[in-house]
Amino acid sequence: MPRFLLIAAASYLLGSIPFGYLLVRISRGEDVRLTGSGNIGATNVARKSPALGVLTLLLDALKGTCAVGVAYEVFAKTGYADLSPYPALSLAGVFAVLGHMFPVWLKFRGGKGVATSVGAFAPIIPHAILGAFAIFLVVTIASRYVSLGSIAAAASLPMLAWFSFRGYYEDPWRRILPVAFVSVLVIVKHCANIRRLLAGTENRFGSRSTPGGAK
Repeated sequence: MPRFLLIAAASYLLGSIPFGYLLVRISRGEDVRLTGSGNIGATNVARKSPALGVLTLLLDALKGTCAVGVAYEVFAKTGYADLSPYPALSLAGVFAVLGHMFPVWLKFRGGKGVATSVGAFAPIIPHAILGAFAIFLVVTIASRYVSLGSIAAAASLPMLAWFSFRGYYEDPWRRILPVAFVSVLVIVKHCANIRRLLAGTENRFGSRSTPGGAK
């Protein structure tokens, strides 16, 4: 149990590093939360600087991957080589995403967790992540709504994970619970976008941002 608490704490702290906020603050001396959508994620950072947006995307994904890597190292040192590392790795993924969404450094107001979720679960369920990414691309290109693509990908991930687990484990439904939890969190974080999509006021990819636009 202490090792799992250590994994959860370390993963939260890694996930809570607000790269988008830090990059804009260091490079431009500005608070990215005061412009565009007010979000610290890559999409909003890209409105300030496309290069910083790409870097934010990569770093946000990388901190999720690092959290899972740390969890694997901690688990490997337990001496229980015959046990599945999945509970420890999925715990790390969940807490890395929670750290990104609710960073203690920014009064628990963080990003939406899409990139961090991808980075965290790509080493665990790579085929499911690839499938979700394909859905994201298709929906985003067809609609030009990044938010809609993100929501569609998050909604599809639990079922894609189930297909990944089905041939290897007797309890695929129990194993997709962490994935489903993160997917629900990502969708909930997009509630404002969903309201704007329904109202027809959401910003399309490539269009000029308006106040209160897509996050």
